[in-house]
Amino acid sequence: MTGYAGGAAGAPEGSGSGERLLNATVGRYGVWLRSAVLCVCGALGIVAADAADIPPALSLLVPALLACGVRLYGLRVPLPFPVLWASDVAVVVLTGLSQPVIGGAGGNVTVEAVVGICAITFQQEWAPRPVVGVILAVIGAAACALGDVLSSPGRVPESASLVRLLFVAGLSRAAYLVVRERARAADRSAALRAASRREADVAAARRATEREYLATLHDTASATLLMVSQGVGRDWSWLAPRARQDLEALSTVPGFETGRVDLAELLGCVPGAGASGGEGRALVRLRTRIDGPLTVPSGPGLAIFNGVREAVTNVARHAGVREAGLRAWAQEGGVVVELSDAGRGFDPKTVPARRRGISGSIIGRMHTVGGSATVTSQPGTGTRVRWDWQARPRASAVGDAGDVTRVERVPRLPRAPAAQHPAVVRLFRGQLLHGAQLAALLITLLSQFTLSLNRLTAHQDVYRPAWAQTAAFVCLTVVAVTGATYLLRGRRIPPRVRGWGLAAVLGASAACAFTLPPERLTGAEDWAFGLVGWHALFLLADLRVRVFATFLGVHMGLNATAVLLSGPPDAAQSAVMGIAAVSNCGFQLSVGVLTRRLHGAAQTAAAEAAREEELRTRERIHADMQRDHKERYRALTATTVPLLVGLGHGVLSPHDEDVRLRCGVEAARMRRLFAESDAVADPLLNELRACVELAEHQGATISLAVRGRPGEVPVEIRRELIDPVAVVVGRTRSVARVTVVWTPRSVRVSVIGEGFEDGRPSGESAQAGGREPDARVAVARTTRGGSLWVEASWRRPSTSGVDPT
Repeated sequence: MTGYAGGAAGAPEGSGSGERLLNATVGRYGVWLRSAVLCVCGALGIVAADAADIPPALSLLVPALLACGVRLYGLRVPLPFPVLWASDVAVVVLTGLSQPVIGGAGGNVTVEAVVGICAITFQQEWAPRPVVGVILAVIGAAACALGDVLSSPGRVPESASLVRLLFVAGLSRAAYLVVRERARAADRSAALRAASRREADVAAARRATEREYLATLHDTASATLLMVSQGVGRDWSWLAPRARQDLEALSTVPGFETGRVDLAELLGCVPGAGASGGEGRALVRLRTRIDGPLTVPSGPGLAIFNGVREAVTNVARHAGVREAGLRAWAQEGGVVVELSDAGRGFDPKTVPARRRGISGSIIGRMHTVGGSATVTSQPGTGTRVRWDWQARPRASAVGDAGDVTRVERVPRLPRAPAAQHPAVVRLFRGQLLHGAQLAALLITLLSQFTLSLNRLTAHQDVYRPAWAQTAAFVCLTVVAVTGATYLLRGRRIPPRVRGWGLAAVLGASAACAFTLPPERLTGAEDWAFGLVGWHALFLLADLRVRVFATFLGVHMGLNATAVLLSGPPDAAQSAVMGIAAVSNCGFQLSVGVLTRRLHGAAQTAAAEAAREEELRTRERIHADMQRDHKERYRALTATTVPLLVGLGHGVLSPHDEDVRLRCGVEAARMRRLFAESDAVADPLLNELRACVELAEHQGATISLAVRGRPGEVPVEIRRELIDPVAVVVGRTRSVARVTVVWTPRSVRVSVIGEGFEDGRPSGESAQAGGREPDARVAVARTTRGGSLWVEASWRRPSTSGVDPT
């Protein structure tokens, strides 16, 4: 396929896999068909020639066969355009000039058959370059005319033969265009389906990356800033390296890892809680028992490593013990990791959904990579966390938010395209088969009502009786029209209709064979011999080739019987009839084989389309992942990054109250960000509660009141509404009151905080996540003594020019 596509008739860039498959298949078909016809018809023409004419005939036909050999070689090795062009010209010119050498009726039939097939196949071989195919067909017609003149000097070439040759060439091109349109329709449908799958895959990958980003943010910057905001009189020796590690983790561009890692080696690098948990010198000592090596894909390996690291941090913070056990072993094509402690334990059902350590950093990460994580604990009995990952293929996994995502972050190239893409295979097969049937129907109708009808009306005096031939013509017309009523509506021909149609076609074949003088069969008067096969082809194209071959055998058997009843023909007559059978029935059989070839090759087209879509999906995911990462990091550069840089390099001191308050504000903003992914009825209230709970955890007393009926608010607006409140709440160490007021026209979020000496918390002008404020959100501030009142309001846009009520 690729060898042919590299030649002169290669598919143009931008064509779909179905069209490229069609061009490559019909190109190969054309070269092989005309080579076979030249061999067979050339041999039969030599049999029909006189003994003295055989040497000069061979001197012309052998070079023509060698030219076909060059084209056959070009199917495997791409050849330059001049070589391909010259070989095709040589075939038709040498064959046309052999007519006066072979001589007689056999010479005329041989040349017309070979050049006619060449004119037909040129339209297939040079399908993407129709001008080349037309020029070659004209050259063939000119060679036939020249050969006719040389065979009978002074004789004017028969215009009917030349017109018929150009007509069948045009018919071949029209048939190709019909099938190509069906192939393009299949490409368009496959592209639409692929685009839908691509968008789903990209969205799933972005959701998975977003969850991983939030988990990383929770384990790094959020945890660090939260510890700084809460810490008084602690040993902060761990802070600077931890802040620098957080910066490195946040600035690293996420990727879809495709390599493998040794999980045993990774788990050996899990730090004690001092470096990751912020508890100073109080480390968690790990008793490890790891049966390594444990080689796993890097995605699951890193997910387990990061989850274990977060679980160790939780032991240091909440378990009340300084020792834990870590085990890892291989099991059933996967790995199992367990972390257990004998601490105070807890009830997992009582953990709020907004606490991200378990749901995001441990369970969510494993869901993303197709594994699972479970937490088993009871108050007073300790805690056990178990990670399981198996290498079995899975199509999807359900994340902690309930959405479905692909397990494999980057789709792999399909190993069994037919099994993995059955719908695409059926699509290509159906469209190509329908196109082939339409093409056969087109050839049938045009041939019947032009060439065949002309012959029927011109030789009425030859038929015995003539009405039988006319009745056969009408019968074939009814069959063609009946088939057209189904095919033109995109429907399959029912088996019963197909059976009656085949019986009618065979009846017409028998009537024409036995009402025509035997010596006229396959001649100019026999309008039905080359037509009957096309009727059967569009009826039987969706069945196996042997069914169509059987029909052609019966059709030729009827004509052979009619000939043998009048006596056996001589060698010359047999050769002429053989040439007619090859150029008509043999050609029709080859078209049937081509149809089944396209039907079978649809699997290849589907696989190629799938591979192209894999690449497009990878590129889209990579580009979106890069863009999302830049946007996320840009959102951190205004507030979080400066804090981590200052803490990491000693510019900012955790002993400074203002620094701790700024860290509290950023921790509140991150908690609001984590809450964005929660599936709740009132996202605005849920995100506000995340900020309030963090402030309460730091010792503040916060009251939250909601008035009115909640409505839908875009996420960008929610961010701008909550951020001023998060700034005040994050800096509050005493009392604050948060109020949400819903009206049909607007929503207002306000906070009153106590204990602000200057009435204006430092850092409040920094925008949420580094974004510019939304012009539709108005923020008002009022100070009185040590109290600060801040209100953010948003008025709903009116879609009809009238405010909603």
